[in-house]
This record gives sequence, structure tokens and C-alpha cells, in this order.
Amino acid sequence: MAAVLESSGGAAADAHRTFVLRYVQPGLAGLIDGSVSTLAPIFAAAFATGHNGATFLVGLAASVGAGISMGFTEALSDDGSVTGRGDPLMRGLVCGAMTTLGGLGHTVPYAIPDTLPAGWPNPFLLATTLAVLVVAVELVVIAAIRTRFMATPFWRAAMQVMLGGALVLAAGILIGSA
Repeated sequence: MAAVLESSGGAAADAHRTFVLRYVQPGLAGLIDGSVSTLAPIFAAAFATGHNGATFLVGLAASVGAGISMGFTEALSDDGSVTGRGDPLMRGLVCGAMTTLGGLGHTVPYAIPDTLPAGWPNPFLLATTLAVLVVAVELVVIAAIRTRFMATPFWRAAMQVMLGGALVLAAGILIGSA
């Protein structure tokens, strides 16, 4: 009986490892890249123009472009035969989709029109505040995924992604404000 449980435990561990290598890791890499690397161009555009519409277009272009780039990078990084990471096309699709999603999260608030009815808050300030809140949620989600699947303690994962996110965000704001 113990041998059966051990072999099924081994099989379950192998299945979990395969799932992490083929889906979680490429998805996490994409989500991190999309959530963090698009911060600089989006917030640079926001602070350089002060207009939601222009910022939305830059964010959309950065998110889709990064998704395509990361998807190809993941798919072309290895064919899976040496690393056991599985089908490169599937990994590329997962990574590319998650990269795009990560960038779109803090782009969407800039879809708020540049003019709102009287009595509404400043549209640029509203969009920027919402975008910063979305970034905070994205970084917490990344930390939670790293904790769940990569055995990284939550606070360490959170501090790592928040440090990276803060540095990129600051670069975007400084460049856009220049």
C-alpha cells in the first residue's frame, strides 16, 4: 500500500511540476513582464501628455507589442525536448496572452474620456489613480502566484515585485515629466 501511495504521490508531484513548467512559469513570466515593463511607457505618456486618450493608445501598443514579443521569445526559447517544458507554441501563447493582459490592466483606466461632465473629478487624475491601484493589485496577484506555485514566501515575493514595479514606475514618471 505504501508503494502505491508513494508512486501516486510521485505521479502527482510530476504532474504538478509539468503544469508549473508548461503553464504557470510562462504565464507568470508574461504577467510580470506585462505588468512591470509597460509601466514606464504608459506613465511616461501619461505625464508627458496629460491626456488619457494618448496614454491609452500608448498603453495598448505597449501591451500588445510586449505580448507578441514575449510570446515569440517564449516559443523560440526552446522546443521543450531538452527541458521538458512542453509544446513551445502553447507556452508562447500563454506567455504572450499573460503579457498583454498584464499591460492592459493599468492601460484600461486611461480609456476614461479626457472630458467628463461638470462635477466629476479631473479625468487624468482619476485615470492615473485607478491605474496605480490596478498596478498594486497586479503586483499582489503576482506575489500570490509566486507564493502558490513557486514556493516563494509571500512577503518576499511582494517586496521583490513591488521594488521592481516602483523602480520602473518612477522611471516612467520621471521621463514623462522631463
